[in-house]
Amino acid sequence: MISVNRLSIEDARVLLEGARTKAEEIGVPMCIAVTDDSGNLIAFERMDGGKAHSIQVAQDKAFTAGSARKATHEYNAVNTPGNLAFGIHTEAGGRISTVGGGLPVMVDGDCIGGIGASSGSPQQDMEVSQAGLEHFLASL
Repeated sequence: MISVNRLSIEDARVLLEGARTKAEEIGVPMCIAVTDDSGNLIAFERMDGGKAHSIQVAQDKAFTAGSARKATHEYNAVNTPGNLAFGIHTEAGGRISTVGGGLPVMVDGDCIGGIGASSGSPQQDMEVSQAGLEHFLASL
């Protein structure tokens, strides 16, 4: 038998709150998604003004980070022609994101979910997801 720790809906709300606060601070309305460790959606928020195409992008970033236990910008660094990981973004029905803004949620060395943000630049999306993650970890 395997025991698995994963995010609850309350945990997801804390992640969303921290991410939203950062998005408001930088003045970029975001789409923010939180998934469990399998990449399945737990919670989602589209702030007023969040881009329509970013709805799916944020979910794909969270999916990638949670299910692969890896930040999306790490995939970006290796998804280059000639590298063995080139083309990873075409896997899993095209849901693997290589755009910065998706982070795994790690607690005590275990991946318990993922957070993804989209609507800004990749750097802004990364900052928003990081702020959500830091807000959550501070609440533990």
